[in-house]
Amino acid sequence: MATIVRGTVPANEFALAHSLETIPDLEFDIERIVDSGEDAVMPMLWVRGASADRIEEVFEDDSSVQNVMVLAEFDDESLLRMEWVDNIKLLLQMLTNSEATILDAIGRERRWQFRVFYPERKLFSKTHDFCDQHGLTFEVDSVRQMDGEPAGRYGLTTEQYEALVKATRRGYFSVPREITLEELAEEMGVSHQALSERIRRGTEALVDDTLFIGFADDD
Repeated sequence: MATIVRGTVPANEFALAHSLETIPDLEFDIERIVDSGEDAVMPMLWVRGASADRIEEVFEDDSSVQNVMVLAEFDDESLLRMEWVDNIKLLLQMLTNSEATILDAIGRERRWQFRVFYPERKLFSKTHDFCDQHGLTFEVDSVRQMDGEPAGRYGLTTEQYEALVKATRRGYFSVPREITLEELAEEMGVSHQALSERIRRGTEALVDDTLFIGFADDD
């Protein structure tokens, strides 16, 4: 069964460790990762927490990165493309031997947080075994098996998923609101208190799983 795993890797066991150590406020947010060979990967990522000049300076001393290209620059963040060539054994294992897809990856405060999709649960076991064999750390925060229901991908119960979909389609979130909570609850055959709880908890789960990616407790 397909599985989504959320886990943490210490920065010193992964790419850009030097950069994260040198600039404590630096944050990397992966937009996309492309496997570019047996010894390198080419990520596209957002960088925040330092000026473009400072980031360029620290990259020059970071042995894990090369061929950095600036794709876009804004006031407080930049979109870069680069090659990672060191400390990426775990990532290469995920992308190749375990056939995984990196859904999200954020690096900051000397750690990387991943949300990884495995087509089969047994493929995640390969990653786990690889870490044991090579002395690498992948601390698992959660494992979710997808049972074919759309709700499963984002940590929602079936009831929460149905409540959010129905509320959206009937205009509960529209401005102005097209249906009241009481009317929506009557249509769904539940109490308005039960529906309110499903919408609230479902929204919280959706935001936590898609935006915070393991850093929900941080400021």
